[in-house]
Amino acid sequence: RHPLATFFHLFFRVSAIVTYLFCDWFSNSFVACFVTILLLLSFDFWSVKNVTGRLLVGLRWWNQIDEDGKSHWVFEAKRVPTIAASTEAEARIFWLGLIICPVIWTMFFFSTLFSLKLKWLALVIAGISLQTANLYGYIHCKLGGQKTISRVTSRLFGTTDVPKRQSRRISEDGTEEHGKTGSR
Repeated sequence: RHPLATFFHLFFRVSAIVTYLFCDWFSNSFVACFVTILLLLSFDFWSVKNVTGRLLVGLRWWNQIDEDGKSHWVFEAKRVPTIAASTEAEARIFWLGLIICPVIWTMFFFSTLFSLKLKWLALVIAGISLQTANLYGYIHCKLGGQKTISRVTSRLFGTTDVPKRQSRRISEDGTEEHGKTGSR
């Protein structure tokens, strides 16, 4: 069990949202609010990508650049069941936080756009970008890297479809890595 990781998984996310909603009550400085919220979003991105995803659901992702300058995305999932790595409640909290927060920031985008508070638009776009980047990475980890929905459904129904450009490697610690190759 990882109660501290679960706490910080939600703390930075909720703090950024609450600060965005109530920042005008506490400070008249746009710059102070902007920087505070951006720092909270950055702390959230880092902690989810590097700590809580690994501890709560056994997933992680990263990007590496080879000698030729090509970008390679690596999606890693533990081969052991995720319930052994954490409790079912922690996994639910992880996925709910990962899915709900980008939806909230998207609602902030439309409310900011329609209320013509355009100075906040850059911050809301940064929030959407950081939140959806983690969501995208962890969905790829969960689904096995480069697999499409049709490949996942075909696997569920018993047919095999081998991905052509996906590399798969199992390391010594029992983790399975899926590499997605492509240039950025």
